[in-house]
Amino acid sequence: MKRRRYNPYTLPRWARTARAVCVQLIIPFCVFQGIRTLFFPTTFDVFLLALFIIIALAIKFEII
Repeated sequence: MKRRRYNPYTLPRWARTARAVCVQLIIPFCVFQGIRTLFFPTTFDVFLLALFIIIALAIKFEII
């Protein structure tokens, strides 16, 4: 199965705006959550940090 190239301009305007906001905020969220997880390590914090890292990697590799 051939994978199609990702083109953000085929997305609706609201989705492009949401992606642009996410691109700007995901790294600060990851840093904050990483620091919080170091000091208050709960299960929820670890899962949230993992989710933020997955989103950041997906944006970096243009999956979303």
